[in-house]
Amino acid sequence: MNNPAVEIHGVGRIYKIRGSKNEKKTRKELVALQDVNLEVRQGELFGLLGPNGAGKTTLIKILTTLLAPTSGWARVAGFDVAKEPGKVRPRINMVSGGESSGYGLLTVRENLWMFSQFYGMPSKESYERIDALLGLVGLEDRMHTKSSDLSTGLRQKMNIVRGFMTDPNVLFLDEPTLGLDVGASRDVRRLIRGWLEQDKTRTLLLTTHYMAEADELCDRVAIINQGRVLACDTPSALKQRIQHDALFEITVASMNGLATSALENLPGVRKVTRREDGGFAALEFELVEEAALSGVINQLTSADVKVVKFDKHEPTLEDVFVELVGRSIDEVEEAEPDAKE
Repeated sequence: MNNPAVEIHGVGRIYKIRGSKNEKKTRKELVALQDVNLEVRQGELFGLLGPNGAGKTTLIKILTTLLAPTSGWARVAGFDVAKEPGKVRPRINMVSGGESSGYGLLTVRENLWMFSQFYGMPSKESYERIDALLGLVGLEDRMHTKSSDLSTGLRQKMNIVRGFMTDPNVLFLDEPTLGLDVGASRDVRRLIRGWLEQDKTRTLLLTTHYMAEADELCDRVAIINQGRVLACDTPSALKQRIQHDALFEITVASMNGLATSALENLPGVRKVTRREDGGFAALEFELVEEAALSGVINQLTSADVKVVKFDKHEPTLEDVFVELVGRSIDEVEEAEPDAKE
């Protein structure tokens, strides 16, 4: 069995904050991470999902050797991040959303080539990889444009290409699609998927506060808030945890005299809610189990009720977060607008 790409054991991080001039010799503490335990498997796309200020970026900085943990230990690619940073760094790469974007006087291609030289890549290999990656994100026509002349979104695309340039064993993407439009975000997700599919030993750790992005991309997700990991599993398993009832919505052309109470009295039906929807009747069913749906369909068919639309309601990762925290990610961020990672 392959060794884990990332191992995190009991990691904590406390920041010491100096008091004001009026608070002599006082130092406040900010707990950014508390007893974090995680394992990321080789070949996995692992997501850290949480609001701004949850501790995601602090954890990434520890894993990329930019910050030492206050307690606990972490290994990346088999090496201790605090004791063996020189062995970790050649095997990783990192891109953060919204970070500075190279040297403005250099072109896109020149910026990427310069970065590749920091890793000792041969120029021929560098240029071949640059051209291929720029094509994948739709930047091939801008490769000779100065980076200062690019829009914010295009500069961020260049940054993301930089992360894949060195073909790292473990790639860290910290909010990579932050500020990107829908099309650019789609290009980035396509690049991520393609890179992992080409080599099953590659590992990618993604931080995001976009629920849909985590759900679409990640093999497993750790939900983090206030420096603690609250849950870790596949997106589908996390959602199943809060799926207490089977939820369906059936839109019909007309009830044809069928009473809602007749449906509610069927075996396995917990609740039926009716609402008007553009001239149709939308029936929301809460079922004890999915098997009860056959009785509902039989009753509608017997009453000659025409079904226009049928939907099954699945919980989302947002629902999981609310279940764990009691508030949505947006509500947490609004309550703590100045929170730092």
